[in-house]
Amino acid sequence: MSGDDLSFEPALPYDDPRHLVAARWLVEEAALLDARRWKDWLELLADDILYVMPVRVTTGVRGGSDVRGEIAHFDEDRYSLGKRVERLATDHAWTEDPPSRTRHIVTNIRTFATATDDTLRVESAVLLFRSRGDTRPPDIVCAGRTDRLRVYGDTCRLAERRIDVDESVLRTQNLAIFL
Repeated sequence: MSGDDLSFEPALPYDDPRHLVAARWLVEEAALLDARRWKDWLELLADDILYVMPVRVTTGVRGGSDVRGEIAHFDEDRYSLGKRVERLATDHAWTEDPPSRTRHIVTNIRTFATATDDTLRVESAVLLFRSRGDTRPPDIVCAGRTDRLRVYGDTCRLAERRIDVDESVLRTQNLAIFL
């Protein structure tokens, strides 16, 4: 939802079992990413995953509102995410030497039913704290995420994630981490 969108869709109640499954899934996913258990994280993804972080462009149009560009910081599928994970397990992941220490803080979780019973749309806010080594100041990345989760009983698979960062200029050294 963009800032100038006046429509507002109510989310599922917080005690709805579907919301509880989605919220728990997001918390467990964050724990896996922070523990650098990327192979386990890959198991949470659907085979047809779409993982996108569009570039944000700030314009002077309409009072300085933000517009998403036609390009992305990354636009990945299961294959490319798997290759990134494989590379992180080698001695050739120079962008992660020393390895990042991350903390994914996931909040403002809103869950929405979709036209299909086994799929949920989930909006969340993520604040990523990232520290590397002892000399660089930490990075902080704040973003809104819109996920499409496929529900299988009491677990889910991530079928799509769109990450909308809140800054048009990222102040992080690289994007070798997962949001």
